[in-house]
Amino acid sequence: MEHRIVGPGPYRATKLWNETVELFRTKMPLRKHRCRFKSYERCFTAAEAVDWLHELLRRSQNFGPEVTRKQTVQLLKKFLKNHVIEDIKGKWGQEDFEDNRHLYRFPPSSPLRPYPKRPPYQKDVIKFPEWDDPLPGTSQDNIPVRPVVMSSEMWYKRHSIAIGEVPACRLVHRRQLTEANVEELWKTMTLSYLQKILGLDSLEEVLDVNLVNSKFIIHNVYSVSNQGVVILDDKSKELPHWVLSAMKCLANWPNCSDLKQPMYLGFEKDVFKTIADYYGHLKEPLLTFHLFDAFVSVLGLLQKEKMAIEAFQICCLLLPPENRRKLQLLMRMMARICLNKEMPPLCDGFGTRTLMVQTFSHCILCSKDEVDLDDLLAARLVTFLMDNYQEILKVPLALQTSIEERVAHLRRVQIKYPGADMDITLSAPSFCRQISPEEFEYQRVYGSQEPLAALLEEVITDAKLSSKEKKKKLKQFQKSYPEVYQERFPTPESEALLFPEKPKAKPQLLMWALKNPFQPFQRTRSFRM
Repeated sequence: MEHRIVGPGPYRATKLWNETVELFRTKMPLRKHRCRFKSYERCFTAAEAVDWLHELLRRSQNFGPEVTRKQTVQLLKKFLKNHVIEDIKGKWGQEDFEDNRHLYRFPPSSPLRPYPKRPPYQKDVIKFPEWDDPLPGTSQDNIPVRPVVMSSEMWYKRHSIAIGEVPACRLVHRRQLTEANVEELWKTMTLSYLQKILGLDSLEEVLDVNLVNSKFIIHNVYSVSNQGVVILDDKSKELPHWVLSAMKCLANWPNCSDLKQPMYLGFEKDVFKTIADYYGHLKEPLLTFHLFDAFVSVLGLLQKEKMAIEAFQICCLLLPPENRRKLQLLMRMMARICLNKEMPPLCDGFGTRTLMVQTFSHCILCSKDEVDLDDLLAARLVTFLMDNYQEILKVPLALQTSIEERVAHLRRVQIKYPGADMDITLSAPSFCRQISPEEFEYQRVYGSQEPLAALLEEVITDAKLSSKEKKKKLKQFQKSYPEVYQERFPTPESEALLFPEKPKAKPQLLMWALKNPFQPFQRTRSFRM
């Protein structure tokens, strides 16, 4: 009785439904039962189905141990409604399922859910200004646009600063970035970051990128208080004052020695009911309808907690600011209530943690269309949010830094050197594809070292260079790319062959040294007395 882990990706809710139905139909124990003096083969009672399915869901890593028996009964009601099961008389659809001794059986066939078909979303990508874009009213003659093939002379100019010789240069001003350019850059890089974490080839089947508002992302990053809570520009979208006061009351519930706290019996339950009623009557869940598939997809990463937190951080940045603020305040209240040992029981039938999940899961995550597992998925998500809300509702610093550096680069004035204007340009961010280690190694060796080796050979065979200039360039090349240089000149002897030593002229002998070459040295007599 094992539940296969369904990872992130499109149609995850449908995959989980089909997986659960298949396990239930193939693994649920069937036996003979008697009802009203009549025997029925291969059937089961409602209580037996609840027991078995509840244990299956609690053991599954897709749902977790937080699944309650009440949620299991709700799922079996949906099974009966969708003809996954039927009562012993063949009735289904209109019958209500209860946790009792009523007999049920599997119909001869139980079709699985088909995957929904969605039209491909239209992509409208704004082109970012590049370095070679001219200023308005200028001619393209000032900026060369043809690709430049890197020669030994150009390579020398590119590395002249390191050598100590600075050639003539000029400043090239780029076109001013518009607000729309910056907003589109935030949107593109944020979605690219989310796609990379989820490991998907495309986000189209889990998210309609046309509905992603770049202004929401920027507001959620920069318009925050010291506590990290979003600050709204439109105060009419704030929580009502009486709801906010009720949430503060429960979040900061004092101990019993505080005489200022109203102490009539059931006061805390009334306050909690006030908050639950407000959130229960929201027109749209806090995580919005169009982001349902994205959040459900992230639930497939819960086994990798760090990656799941990063993915939830990105998804929460896509929320409207008023939704993000309400979610932040609600999660903070729920977490504090669960940790407060002085809080009186808010419900007689449930523990505090289970009550929080059951009460607020539907107002946090649900689908606009009927999804049969949305209750279980919402409970799973809210449980994870409560345990990690402080990290999830933070602004991802790595993403913010990356985008800010990209914007600063596009606004920066570029220095152009003669002959090296167009050899390197930074392209706009694009989606990445994961490659194997073997492919990476091949690209590293043959994609970078071969052109450098060809450049080295061009320097060696350049007849226009004097020996002094050639040695100077080879020394700089050896300093910059020692591996390529070592491969070309593995030994000092091979390097010496490139510059053979000229034969030295023998010095002429002095004529006086040749008069008596073999005459022994004669000691002169000292004139000292």
